[in-house]
Amino acid sequence: MDTGWFKSSRSSGGSDNCVEVRITTDEVGVRDSKERSGPAFAFPLADWSAFLSEAKAGRFDLPA
Repeated sequence: MDTGWFKSSRSSGGSDNCVEVRITTDEVGVRDSKERSGPAFAFPLADWSAFLSEAKAGRFDLPA
């Protein structure tokens, strides 16, 4: 059964051009909403948390 996946509440409008996320006790899964039966990335919680911290700090921002 394919449960627990969600996308951002800002991803409205009926578009499937989004990523979906599933959080478990061990990892965070990320997949393409257009390919739900396709592969998903799985990240350990500590790695995902570090990624989010860096993203929030602007470490991945492209120069203007």
